[in-house]
Amino acid sequence: MMARQAWFRRIVALLVGLMTMVAQPAAADQHVAMRLVAETPRPAAGGTVTLAFDAVPAPGWHAYWQNPGDAGVGTRLAWTLPSGARAGELRYPVPQRLLIAGLMNYVFERPFAMLVDVQIPAGLAPGTPLPISVKADYLVCTADLCVPETQTLQTALIVGDGAADPALRARFDAWRRALPQPLGASATWQAAAGVFRLGVPFPAAAPIRDAYFYPLAGGAVDYAAPQKIARDGDRLVVEAKLAAVPASGRIAGVLATGEGRGLAILANPGVVAPADAAGGVWGSALLAFAGAVLGGLLLNIMPCVFPILSLKALGLARAGETEAIARRESLAYAAGVILVCLALGGGLLALRAGGSAVGWAFQLQDPRVIGVLLLLVAGLALNLAGLFELPTPRFAGKSGTTGAFATGALAAFVATPCSGPFMGAALGAALVLPTAAALMVFAGLGFGIALPFLLIGFVPAFRRRLPKPGPWMVRLRHILSIPMFLTAAALGWVLWRQAGGIGLVLAAIALILLALGLWWTGWMQGQGRERAWWPGLTAIPAALMAMALLHPGAARPATTIAGAERFSEARLAALRAEGRPVFAYFTADWCLTCKVNEKTSIETERVARAFSKGKVAVLVGDWTDGDPALGRFIEANNRAGVPLYLWYAPGAREPRLLPQLLTPDMLTGLAGT
Repeated sequence: MMARQAWFRRIVALLVGLMTMVAQPAAADQHVAMRLVAETPRPAAGGTVTLAFDAVPAPGWHAYWQNPGDAGVGTRLAWTLPSGARAGELRYPVPQRLLIAGLMNYVFERPFAMLVDVQIPAGLAPGTPLPISVKADYLVCTADLCVPETQTLQTALIVGDGAADPALRARFDAWRRALPQPLGASATWQAAAGVFRLGVPFPAAAPIRDAYFYPLAGGAVDYAAPQKIARDGDRLVVEAKLAAVPASGRIAGVLATGEGRGLAILANPGVVAPADAAGGVWGSALLAFAGAVLGGLLLNIMPCVFPILSLKALGLARAGETEAIARRESLAYAAGVILVCLALGGGLLALRAGGSAVGWAFQLQDPRVIGVLLLLVAGLALNLAGLFELPTPRFAGKSGTTGAFATGALAAFVATPCSGPFMGAALGAALVLPTAAALMVFAGLGFGIALPFLLIGFVPAFRRRLPKPGPWMVRLRHILSIPMFLTAAALGWVLWRQAGGIGLVLAAIALILLALGLWWTGWMQGQGRERAWWPGLTAIPAALMAMALLHPGAARPATTIAGAERFSEARLAALRAEGRPVFAYFTADWCLTCKVNEKTSIETERVARAFSKGKVAVLVGDWTDGDPALGRFIEANNRAGVPLYLWYAPGAREPRLLPQLLTPDMLTGLAGT
């Protein structure tokens, strides 16, 4: 049966190939609208101009990638260029998969652009015409029909200064983002027992979705066979059925990483261990769950959670408390905690599935959320300090299951700015696990936060060890207000980092409004007045309105080393004009070598001190999203990808290209020269 399928595929591929040699259709019958677009109409002599084949398949039709898969033909070009000009290789964007009758096709069903760099001869005078013509032969198909097509495309350029229209440059930048980015590290492949296994260096923290390996040629995988892709620490492992005729030597391909993005892979033959052969996905999930429980348990001693837990726990020690009430309240508290953790975790997973690179406490990236949390923590601190009394939930009084549930939800939400041991690894693992396993980890975090209160509610011996309520609880409340005030101060600092001085002023206005309203409420409560909560209820929306005026996006950018700035060619030129030494490095979240260098060399205190002493300016180029402006600069420095490390000595005309593996001694030595 397998032999029949192999012969069937060969026959289909042969027929498709024969079709490309006959029946050239008229232009009106073409099913791919294609234009030849130059990035600049006035390229400089001796420079390079990028040309784009801007292609739009008709609805229901598809064109083929450079490796078409089981059947199909890639695009072939025949150039007519000015004397001395040379065209480079055709560069394709990341393709799509299309399975038809058991045959896997690597195709483009949506608009796409293929890019080519053309080298312009040196020594041409400005104004010299540069007529360019290219004949493109390609195959276009539906699910039932394939048609070979030919188009002759032309563009007329003139030697000039190489300037590009900003709108056209932006369009080319978008097309470049769709090209696979060089990984910058070698992968390894192995064929064993009919299985192709590929190991790709890829940081565990880097996001990826809908991963798939597209080989550039046959001999790697059976195209139609499903691929199994697993994360194993700082690598991805791809497994699939081995091709009928295995390749030997180096294998090239593209690893799709989601949202039309991909990495160009070069893999050498070697030994590739299976991913997580001992535990599997659920083994990793159980380890992450245990870490999340332990991390959540330790969160209870953090200043943002401990006061709430302490007073709620002491509330269960009041005289006359029954076993049934204690258990109901502890379960309600745990339910509130776990549901909030699940809701936050589910929201996080949904945002990441939509392409957003967010992490735990993602909601805290918005200064308005920080503002609301600041008001909440400040209100709790003022309550604990005795400024006013809350009618429900009363943390040290009888509030029933509803109040216990609300208290648990509040504790979980307030805990999100806090971080503790074991949490980072557990929640980081959750982001690469299947959805069900990831939600189990988030539930484990909630269970850990709720565990002390569950033990108090279900184990009478623990409750008996709690002191009986008395006047001392008032003093304890006042003492516990201190860590809550400290938490509010920390949130204020975060808000200042995100929204700057204006944001801090708005937060101060909101806090004053809230404090005045709550003080007035507390005074009316002390006088036994009716409607004592009216001032507080009026102040809360006024304070929230002030916080709503905060603008997200005004954040102060975090840097990896003290004084580091975001790279731009303008900033580089300004620093060099000042005569300062400059260390420029280019990194990406998916570059394992980059992350190793950053942790072991660049971000060390020793290097930071040396750079500070030598007044070295540090510029960081983050190429995670394939920024085309950075890509052009990287290419101009004779590198295809990251990492790239450049040292600009004062007065030097050209930078010094540093090795891809750095050491602290190397960097401190440069700073001392």
